[in-house]
Amino acid sequence: MSFLTTKHTLVRRSVRAFCERELQPIAKELDIEARFPWDVVEKMGKLGYFGIQVPAALSGAAMDSVSYCIVIEEISRACAGLGLCVTVHNSVGVYPLVAFGTEEQKQKWVPPLAKGERIGAFCLTEPNVGSDASAVESTAIRDGDHYIVNANKVLVTNGAVADTCLMFVKTDPAAGHRGLSVIVAERGMQGFIIGDLEDLSGNRANAVSSIRLTDCRIPVSHLLGKEGMGMKIGLAALDTGRIGIAAQALGIAQAAMEEGIRYAQQRRQFGVPISRHQAVQMMIADMATKVDAARLLVYRAAAQRDSGGPFSKESAMAKLFASEIASEVADMAVQIHGGYGYTKGYPVERYYRDARITRIYEGTAEIHRIVIARSVLEEYK
Repeated sequence: MSFLTTKHTLVRRSVRAFCERELQPIAKELDIEARFPWDVVEKMGKLGYFGIQVPAALSGAAMDSVSYCIVIEEISRACAGLGLCVTVHNSVGVYPLVAFGTEEQKQKWVPPLAKGERIGAFCLTEPNVGSDASAVESTAIRDGDHYIVNANKVLVTNGAVADTCLMFVKTDPAAGHRGLSVIVAERGMQGFIIGDLEDLSGNRANAVSSIRLTDCRIPVSHLLGKEGMGMKIGLAALDTGRIGIAAQALGIAQAAMEEGIRYAQQRRQFGVPISRHQAVQMMIADMATKVDAARLLVYRAAAQRDSGGPFSKESAMAKLFASEIASEVADMAVQIHGGYGYTKGYPVERYYRDARITRIYEGTAEIHRIVIARSVLEEYK
């Protein structure tokens, strides 16, 4: 695979060893308890996992995008919920600060985020706002050197553990999407309220919650970019974030395939391991082909981003395909396990639940098809 170098192989080996030692043994427990593993997160911070593509001058690991995908893939192979935490933190939590922040803002917020001392969140979704970001109802009204911010953000990934939150708000409600801006809110500000944890179906190690700001006074210096740049910042962040979610879905699919193959080689029916039966072999062949195809799309999108060229179509393709095959592969792994696959005694049941959400967050499958179609139609104009 031309995307990969010896460096990438070493990155995979290192991250996989860490995850199999520290994370995989407790993944089932984290799922059952819906617990965020602070002890593991602290160790990951020291290894640079929370600043994967942050420049070294800002305390980051300064890796390329393919390495980033490998890190997310391997963490998600062990625990999808923590893989989600790391990719959202890096892509839509930290990247916008590095790309659009002033030097003062970068120095203030990025180093502690890159070291995992603080957790980042991307606060866009509201009770009445999902795919249509221009419909954001949260507001930030200028009052001297501050904004008075009122916001009700829901389903915030990392919400209950986040310290540095990128809030999408209307600074000019009459201007539609041109009035959308991004203001950085911090835990501890007066009026900053964290809601209850969501009782999720999958990815239960992630602390998803609502975040509400009530008459929260935030300094004007916390405005990211300029007023009205919210849509530009959001789209740039989501293009990057889609690659990370694609890598998360790929990690889930890889784990499901491995468990399906392992079980097929151990389970015996009609006097032989079920891996000897053609019906099971057909599923194994489909799983392996789909996982490899997804990996090629994910790494291609990452390599395209590293090249400096446009990568919106490639990231949308990777996210769409990887998220859909994650559900398909997990479903086949459950089928190979038979009735046992529907019990919590085997991890494929967890993978099945973890995979489903990847077709929804960071842009639904339907939105990605629109992005891809528009790009293709433009190419053939």
